[in-house]
Amino acid sequence: MKIQILGTGCPKCKKLAENAEAAVKALGLDAEIVKVTDINEIMKFGVMMTPALAVDGDVKAVGKVLSPEQIQACLK
Repeated sequence: MKIQILGTGCPKCKKLAENAEAAVKALGLDAEIVKVTDINEIMKFGVMMTPALAVDGDVKAVGKVLSPEQIQACLK
């Protein structure tokens, strides 16, 4: 499983990455968390607001910081 955090590195993007790590740990998943900071790469996802969360290339959330519990729901 590949989890992508789409964002330029702002505090909200960093918080989303932390929450994603917590969600993966809580579920005991073997997942790779990748931070995508290149604006051109982010736009390839069709994302206009950051932070955004994608799982295996499928965008799950845009423009908000999901809690670890919300991210767990996306991963199940």
